[in-house]
Amino acid sequence: MSTYDVRSHTERLRNRVFSVVTDAIEMPGGEVVDRDYLVHVGAVGVVALDAEGRVALVRQYRPAVRQVLWELPAGLIDVPGESLVDAAARELAEEVDLVAARWDLLAEVHPTPGCSNERIRLFLAREIAEVPPDQRHERTHEEAELELHWIALDEAVAMALSGEITNAACLVGVLGAAAARDRDWKTLRPPTAAT
Repeated sequence: MSTYDVRSHTERLRNRVFSVVTDAIEMPGGEVVDRDYLVHVGAVGVVALDAEGRVALVRQYRPAVRQVLWELPAGLIDVPGESLVDAAARELAEEVDLVAARWDLLAEVHPTPGCSNERIRLFLAREIAEVPPDQRHERTHEEAELELHWIALDEAVAMALSGEITNAACLVGVLGAAAARDRDWKTLRPPTAAT
C-alpha cells in the first residue's frame, strides 16, 4: 500500500474547536495533490442507560444542518489534562443533570473522515442518578433548550434504523449499546482502554 507522504501542511484558519488545513500529499504514482480538512479537538459521547433499559437522548439544535436532532449527551475534549471518561462524566452532568457509577468504553467513531480527523469516544454509563438541584450546571445558548428524553433502547434502535436519528455518534452509540446488551455486555472494554 502507498505511504501517502505529506509534503507540506498549511493551516488556513483556527478557532477553539477546529482548524482548517491543507496538506500536499503524494498519491500513488507520484503526483502531489492538495487535500483540505478539519483538525478537530475531539469529543466524547455518553450512552446513559437507566435500570429500566432506557437510553437518555437529547434534542439539540445544530446550526450547520439547521435542525433539531436526536443526540447523546456529548461534548468537546477541551479541558486540559481531563481524562476522556472524566470529560464524558462532565458532559453527562452538564447536559442532562445525571451522574453514573459505572462506566465502560463502548466504541470510537470518526464521524466524517472524508473532511475531518474528528474522533468521538463513546462511553456506556449505567447505575444512573440525578445531580442534586443545587449542584446543577447552568446551560446557555443552544444547550439552554436541551430536552432530555428517556427512550427504551429497542425503540431508539428503531428510530436509528428508520432515519429519525441521523447524528453519527448517536447512531453508533444506540446500535452499539443494543449489540453489547444482546451479547451480555461482553464486548465492553474498560473506560480507559487504548484503541
